[in-house]
Amino acid sequence: MAKLARPLQQPGPEQVSPAALLRKRQIDRDNEGEGEGEGEGEGEGEGEGDDDNKRQPKRARLTRENLTRFNKMAKKKGNRTSAFAPPDTTVETSSTKTTSTTSSGFAIQARKNGILDPRRSKPPKNLEDIRTRLARSRTTASPPESRFHHYANKVDGACNEATMVVVVGRHMLKEYDDKGYKQAFNQPFTAFPKDVGFNNGLSAPQPDLVEGLEMEEFRPFPVDEHVSGAVLFKNDPYSLTLPHIAGEWKGRGKDMEEARLQSAFDGAALVYARNEALSHTGNPDPPGHAKVTTFTTDGTSFNFFAHYAAPREDGTVEYHQYPVTSANVKKSHHDFKEGRRGLRNEQDHARAQSYALRDQLAKHHRGADLRPLAGRVPSEPVAVSVPDVEPPEETATATAYEEDEDGYQVIEQQQPLYRPTPPASHKPTHETTSTSTRRPSLSAVSSLLPAGKLASGSGQKRKTSSPSLSPSSRSSKKTGHWQVGHVTTGHHFHVHGEEATVTEGPGAVDEPEQNPMPGA
Repeated sequence: MAKLARPLQQPGPEQVSPAALLRKRQIDRDNEGEGEGEGEGEGEGEGEGDDDNKRQPKRARLTRENLTRFNKMAKKKGNRTSAFAPPDTTVETSSTKTTSTTSSGFAIQARKNGILDPRRSKPPKNLEDIRTRLARSRTTASPPESRFHHYANKVDGACNEATMVVVVGRHMLKEYDDKGYKQAFNQPFTAFPKDVGFNNGLSAPQPDLVEGLEMEEFRPFPVDEHVSGAVLFKNDPYSLTLPHIAGEWKGRGKDMEEARLQSAFDGAALVYARNEALSHTGNPDPPGHAKVTTFTTDGTSFNFFAHYAAPREDGTVEYHQYPVTSANVKKSHHDFKEGRRGLRNEQDHARAQSYALRDQLAKHHRGADLRPLAGRVPSEPVAVSVPDVEPPEETATATAYEEDEDGYQVIEQQQPLYRPTPPASHKPTHETTSTSTRRPSLSAVSSLLPAGKLASGSGQKRKTSSPSLSPSSRSSKKTGHWQVGHVTTGHHFHVHGEEATVTEGPGAVDEPEQNPMPGA
């Protein structure tokens, strides 16, 4: 009998309930020093508590009661952690909440930010120039009618938006061989600054297509440090930088109004970055002039928009999206050619604008914008803005093939070469051929020369009549020569035939001839 009573007086460790051990450990953690552990039986006491602290804890059984205890412990731990969390944790989370372009509240927020729809947008002042550029003929052969039927069949069979992007891009888009000029598809602008006005509370733009120069092309100018919004993609040394064209696609039967709204957001981002770049150089675009283009398409219709920004009386900025033209490229072979031609003309224009803006930033970075030829300081500052340039065919020496597909006639097309600005020691030669001379318009000459500073005999118009030419000018129709203007200007004039060109010196921006490109 004594042997039977002994375990009740001194119970061994194996007889202690796991639930009791779990409860004891919980109390010890939550209420340190406030009580002794609970025990079962009369024999449990201080000696057994010391024994519990020495041995390794046992795993509790999976019971409903233990699960309830675990849940309470986890809740207490979570409350204790949140109480001591940094106060800015919640603020950081709430500040990153943005509205995407596909959500219902995007249109209202975009309007609050100053992004106008076509109904509220005003036509740009260079609207007719844009429409003329879209309709200009090209030097390559037009696609045959069989190509049109092939395109229409592929569009009808496109099952989703991604397929539509591939089909339209393969038939419509032009590709360039430039090493530093590329395309990006469906890539968000991760490096674009947040809350700069037009994008307050909105997610980053993410056009289906954007074309532009790589950041590497702007070296040694650190464009990412000096121009807000210029670089589009974060942590990418080859990120697209300061593009001038973007496009949005939709699948068959999808909402084209949503595509239009997305393109308005894309265009505002491109306009913002361009204006920041021009502000850095101190030469903004003329008010109301649009240099950025976007388009929307579902494979059937192509819609082109011109974008620019204009200040309001209250100091805020509004971003205009004005519809330029539309084309139903599935209607007929003729409409297919028109839409394709317009898209490629806009691609060429955007490419030319990208190179021109890059060159102006580089010249400004080198400090060569206002450097006089002979070391004299001009009497008046000369404002040089980026012209609305097109690829200068007359200066090209490279040959490019625009088309090389079945059913196309391959025609050699002269492609513009973009050369760096000559150094300050560069001097013009006395013999200049007509193919290497760019003739600025009268407005360009007027902007480069202060009023009343023209040299006598050189004329104040771009073209002068024969009687007004001096004998030396008449004899220079075959061989050009250089004349120096007023001594306080430091400008050189090159007289070639009956037209005069002006050279501002190293770093000057010339406006090439706007000759329509012949084509089929």
